[in-house]
This record gives sequence, structure tokens and C-alpha cells, in this order.
Amino acid sequence: MPWLGLGVYKAKEGEEVENAVKTALKVGYRSIDTAAFYDNEVGVGKAIRESGVQREEIFITTKVWNNRQGYESTLQAFEESRKKLGVEYVDLYLIHWPVKGKYKETWKALEKLYKDGYVKAIGVSNFQIHHLEDVMADAEIIPMVNQVEFHPRLTQKELLHFCKTHNIQLEAWRPLMQGQIFNEPTIVELANKYSKKPSQIVLRWDLQHGVVTIPKSVHEDRIKENADIFDFELDTEDMLAIDELNENQRLGADPDNFDF
Repeated sequence: MPWLGLGVYKAKEGEEVENAVKTALKVGYRSIDTAAFYDNEVGVGKAIRESGVQREEIFITTKVWNNRQGYESTLQAFEESRKKLGVEYVDLYLIHWPVKGKYKETWKALEKLYKDGYVKAIGVSNFQIHHLEDVMADAEIIPMVNQVEFHPRLTQKELLHFCKTHNIQLEAWRPLMQGQIFNEPTIVELANKYSKKPSQIVLRWDLQHGVVTIPKSVHEDRIKENADIFDFELDTEDMLAIDELNENQRLGADPDNFDF
């Protein structure tokens, strides 16, 4: 699984998402993160086919939405996503949110898809520690990935530690807080120190915490900029300075209290 991927949440189906994916693949990205809920799987698949990059080189993630959770409905939802993407298999399939009373049956469906070879890896999204423990209590396969909101204002240290302890790869969505973190003085100061952009400082912080990161953008310059994070390293004290920005602030929904 690549450490850096392109997120396509809210990228419009058609030309917008196709151009974003093609740009990302052209500049070296090899991971694309979509979901049934994003309603752009067709465009993602089309862009991948037209990119000139071999399918086997690209790591494709998609997710089952909340209203399709359950055993049989998840299997059907996956097949719909697979056809929209136009692929024989998906690299990573995730449960999008921990829908109470449903996610354990959904997990059984993901285990079947994995065993049958339709999915190379299976995981969850927006799961807290207690959700993970609930799934793991009677799962045949431990979730391989947990994709959650993770950024300097929401560092989720306990969750990160739990995932590392159980070999679950944490993955950050909305890592740049929709740009809100760019004006934070600590981030601006570090950007100047390392001659980097604020976005690159934050994404590098993700990587050094062992967290996969999938910043979303549909703009060519930002897509390129976000990928330029492999030629420098943050000092230990600078990592700690960013850690200290935590305020347990969520921009998205609370996984323990959502109604969609």
C-alpha cells in the first residue's frame, strides 16, 4: 500500500475526477481512494484505464456505504462498485462507517470477498478502538487498515497506538483540514524552516507517524505539491511541536454519534 494517495471525495463525476486521477498518476501517485458514496467510481475507473499506467501498479480503494451494510447487501454493493470501476479486483475495500448492528455482518462479507480473491486487502473507516475490538472479537481476519480523520488538531494518539499494536495500518482522511491548518503559526514557521509548503509539512508529519495519507485535490499544482514530501525529514522536536497542536477537533462526524 503506497504511503501517499489521492483522495477524490467531492470530486465531481466526469471530467473533474478523471483529470484529477490522470494528473495524479502522471506525476507518480499510485494510490487512488474513492467510495460508493462519492458517486465517482465510473470516472476513477475510466481515468485509470486511459492513464497508460498498468492496473497492477495502481492501488485502488473503495468503500461500502452505510445504507448497503449487512452481509448480502454488502456483497451486492461491492459488485456494483467493481463494475463501475471496471476492474477485476479491488486492492482495498473498507466499511465506510461503523453502523451499529450492521458492521459485524458487513465484515463477514468483506472476509468472503477477501477469501474469494476479489479484494487484496480489507479494512474499516472511522472505527474507534471499541469498534475495532468488537469486530476483532469474532473475526477470522483482523482489519488491515483503519481510515480515520487524522490531522494536527486531531492526533488520536490512543487509536494510533492501538492500531500499531495490532498491525492495523492507520490512514488519514482530511489530513490538511481543508486548508484550515495552513495558517497555524507553528506550521508556517516549520514551512519556512524546511523551505516547504505548509501542506508538505503536515503530510510529512503523517508519514513520520507511520500513517498513510490521502490528501484530496482536483488542482494540478496542488496534486503535484502534495506529492513532494519524500526529500526531507522533520526533526523530533518539530514532530512534537505539531503533536502539541492537538485539540481533539473534528471537522467530520463523530464515529460514536452519526445519523447517516
